[in-house]
Amino acid sequence: MTTKKLKKRIAILGGGPSGLFVFKRLVESNQTDFEVDIFESKKQLGAGMPYSSDGANIEHVTNVSDNEIPEIVISIADWVQALPDEILSRFNIEKEKFNEYKVLPRLFFGMYLSSQFDLLLKKAEKAGIKTKVHYGCKVTDIEDLRDGKKVRIEIEETGTAEFDCVIVCTGHKWPVKNEGKIPGYFDSPYPPAKLNLQLNHPVAIKGSSLTAIDAIRTLARNNGTFHQEKDGKVSFEPSADSPNFKLVMHSRSGMLPAIRFHLEEPLLSTDSLLSREELDEHISRNGGFLSLDFIFEKDFKDLFIGKDPDFHAFIKDLSMEEFVEAMMGKREKMEPFELFRAEYKEAEKSIKRRESVYWKEMLAVLSFAMNYPAKYLSAEDMLRLQKVLMPLISIVIAFAPQSSCDELLALNDAGKLDIVSVGDDSRVEPEKTGGVTYHYTDETEQDLSVRFETFVDCVGQPHLDFEAFPFKGLVKNKTISPALIKFKSVDKGSAAMAKGNKDVTQEVNGDYYLKVPGITINDNFQIVDRAGVANNRVYIMAVPYIGGFNPDYSGLDFCEQASTSIVESILEISK
Repeated sequence: MTTKKLKKRIAILGGGPSGLFVFKRLVESNQTDFEVDIFESKKQLGAGMPYSSDGANIEHVTNVSDNEIPEIVISIADWVQALPDEILSRFNIEKEKFNEYKVLPRLFFGMYLSSQFDLLLKKAEKAGIKTKVHYGCKVTDIEDLRDGKKVRIEIEETGTAEFDCVIVCTGHKWPVKNEGKIPGYFDSPYPPAKLNLQLNHPVAIKGSSLTAIDAIRTLARNNGTFHQEKDGKVSFEPSADSPNFKLVMHSRSGMLPAIRFHLEEPLLSTDSLLSREELDEHISRNGGFLSLDFIFEKDFKDLFIGKDPDFHAFIKDLSMEEFVEAMMGKREKMEPFELFRAEYKEAEKSIKRRESVYWKEMLAVLSFAMNYPAKYLSAEDMLRLQKVLMPLISIVIAFAPQSSCDELLALNDAGKLDIVSVGDDSRVEPEKTGGVTYHYTDETEQDLSVRFETFVDCVGQPHLDFEAFPFKGLVKNKTISPALIKFKSVDKGSAAMAKGNKDVTQEVNGDYYLKVPGITINDNFQIVDRAGVANNRVYIMAVPYIGGFNPDYSGLDFCEQASTSIVESILEISK
């Protein structure tokens, strides 16, 4: 008599875009020897925070278009054709004029992702994959049981459940420090409904990223009106009830994000990049480390040889530091909004001619290409990446949508939006009576302390430290470990510690390590314990907690790549 093999029980914690792609990979694996439980704290699958009311109002748009989105089930263009006119009119979209190259309202895109999840659930049912969705269920803890076979999760107000495999896809996390305690202080602009405020005073915005643009678009609408002029230009008319309303962005560099242009390879991947085998061979020959200069040479500089020989001639002999200095130097010479207007025209020309601004596109490709192997950098190179290259990348690959730029320019023209450079040493002091005092040294070396009644922190999703990891059962049992990057040179590690870098530690064997945000993971996104042993039952692709080893959050491109690695690993282990 044969015993029927029990099906592997898989839990996906979080039903946003990350969970969507993991589920897609499982459904399309052509295997049915598993059951899936999906735990979603909200009432909607697919949208997650960015594409639901938790992260968007009607005015907020994506910074990607249909042609730039990895395939899910059906394209947005096909999905749109089946939608009722009532939904389309709500988002000002016409079936006949739908353009796959244009960005979309985020709430609309969230509806699309939700519809794709529904289609995948139907495909799973048809394939014989038993799936249960738990809506409104918040998982509060995870424990890898000592039997080495099961993982127990704790569900708020429900109890516990055990699984063979758990994949953490909990998405964005915005820590609350002063919001609710200090009047007029907001730790993030999300959910944006909280910024539906009429304010008759200047507002401090910390940051100048896409997150800052979200806050600006909401606050502006509550304190004035945007108009489209006959020539197509957008203007802003301040509200008579808030004549003193003004937005002041505070940025370390004093620069606005770069503007969305035409992408030649919209899915941020290219056959010209180093293969995993080539990376492994290089790491093996380089003492177990990935050289930042090597990947900068191969996955950035060399891509210009055939595509843009003139630009290659300009950069071929430049070090990474010299390249960044050259690019940032050009930006620093111009007044921020003057540069913004010039880049707007450049992007407009790029879109009209469907020609890429190639060096910017390749910088996005480089950022994506570095994400997987970043954990193999030496601490010396990780510090260079953090301090030199990432500041340029964060500005250039923001791809701010044109409609957002139109509004920023309109606000600036109306005298209602400024940006100031505050450097690396600025400090925000919360005031008990409300608001903050912003302390910084301006570009003339003058120390300033400016009081604001309203402050919004818009630096974007923070890379959270190990101590902020929410599932304490994994911490208590030492199933996870802090993310550490080894110094290649003991002398340089010692020197960094001597200079007072608190993130540098020395192990008992004498080696020096740099502590980076989040937890240790391997190439398959498995958690790793303090002994360096990977866990084949718990996977994580929740970006706030793996930022040290995965410094680039490339949205759906990241979801597609990470989910592939995770599901391939699960299926390989199940054999």
